Amino acid sequence: MPKKSALSGKALSVLGPVDPATLGPTQTHEHLVISLENYFVMPEEASLRGLLDAPVTMENRARIVGMWQHNRRVGNLLDVQAAIEEAMHFKLAGGGTIVDATSIGIGRDPLALARISRATGLNVIMGGSYYTPTAHPPDMDQRSEDSLAEGIIRDITVGVGDTGVRSGIIGEVGCIHPLTKNLHKVLRASARAHIETGAPILIHPGHDQRAPIEILEVLAEAGADKRGVIMGHLEHRIWDLGILRELAQAGSLLEFDVFGLEDTSYGVHLKRGVPSDVQRMEMVEFLVREGHGGQIVFAQDHCQLWQWVRYGGKGYGHILENIVPRLRKRGLTEAELHAILVDNPRRVLTFR
Repeated sequence: MPKKSALSGKALSVLGPVDPATLGPTQTHEHLVISLENYFVMPEEASLRGLLDAPVTMENRARIVGMWQHNRRVGNLLDVQAAIEEAMHFKLAGGGTIVDATSIGIGRDPLALARISRATGLNVIMGGSYYTPTAHPPDMDQRSEDSLAEGIIRDITVGVGDTGVRSGIIGEVGCIHPLTKNLHKVLRASARAHIETGAPILIHPGHDQRAPIEILEVLAEAGADKRGVIMGHLEHRIWDLGILRELAQAGSLLEFDVFGLEDTSYGVHLKRGVPSDVQRMEMVEFLVREGHGGQIVFAQDHCQLWQWVRYGGKGYGHILENIVPRLRKRGLTEAELHAILVDNPRRVLTFR
């Protein structure tokens, strides 16, 4: 179980500790600045190589959505001023807090996040720990669990490098299925940092329906409190409602985090493709009926340029602008919606 830390009872933003009561509507898994070059794959076909360095435009957006692994620009959100303008869609829709889940190896940028927070007035909570193996440092095999835990703890208690900007969440911890030796090491190190600091953990599970449950068991065996774990990407990892129920009963937070992403051409790498927003809402309604409404959190996982409004995407405000009114019409109560948007993220983001 986590120790009582100096930050106990507070949430930790990039501008410092904040009263959790001030977080407001929160999206627990976004990326404001990120570099996903680790996913780039050189295509065999000559014609597809024409997309390698093509800028993302309204004219080529539809094609690049499906060829995102073969374009060097689409997974690079590098423009801080553009990120500020895009984040303002969430702010103007009534949003209060964004968790930037960018972890080590994919362009985490503490000072940029601090600038975005100051410019928008949003609370921004920065991630930590390590992403998937393609983004691991070259010497990950030689790094010890102790050294990994120490680094994650330092990011929370002191700050990243010499920036003084601290991580307020451990993750997104990027996993694949099956788990590798290094991923077991990262998960245990993340659990140790969680125990030492009281910070929550955010997980990117591998592509298997039982992967989230397996990861939760690894964390629990290392001493993590399941109530302090956010399990992400559930809508395109789990489609069997029995398995979803089993995960919910295990006690973690349940994150539906790609609202707005419905284009099946993007999901060719997924076992079941990308569900629609209607299917996501049906899963949420199932969990609420099962009595698990107090575990659900929402986000949109913006990590590709075509998700931004300026490139024809739905933008960071989509949940508040479109999904919440639809859920209200479908029968969710104001108390149930408030729990998902405000109460549940506030509780998990509060240091223990």
